[in-house]
Amino acid sequence: MPELQRLRADHAPALLAFEQENRAFFAASVPDRGDDYFARFDARHAALLAEQAAGLCHFHLLVDTEGEILGRFNLVDVADGSADLGFRIAEKATRRGLATATVRQLCTLAATEYGLTTLRAAAALDNTASRTVLARTGFVPTGEEILLNDRPGLGYVRSTAAEV
Repeated sequence: MPELQRLRADHAPALLAFEQENRAFFAASVPDRGDDYFARFDARHAALLAEQAAGLCHFHLLVDTEGEILGRFNLVDVADGSADLGFRIAEKATRRGLATATVRQLCTLAATEYGLTTLRAAAALDNTASRTVLARTGFVPTGEEILLNDRPGLGYVRSTAAEV
């Protein structure tokens, strides 16, 4: 069974492989990270760990029993009891309920471990999979229309009050 793990320095090689192997798949539904992301991956990974250590973000990976990364699940811009949720799952791990189960688990962690009361998210209108995960995990549309790299999207919000 895959395990949700907090991002660590030793995750770097597997995380880079995950991002490279799924780049085209991700680019079909979320903005591409660009070549610079891969060229400067080690520096970016170190910066993420520093942000996490400062309590500004909480980064998580869904890791299978062999150590392969199946997904990223992040809480970013932590402030005033709220954070923004972002997630992506490997193409080969889709359609198995892993994203839904992991977002549920992260919502519980947000409340019980990180003291967050509100989570926000956004998804492109044409990203049916992410919008479905958000709906299944208790996120509701805010009515806010958002542009995600020039693609129309919607904002979502969820309280974590039921998790405590």
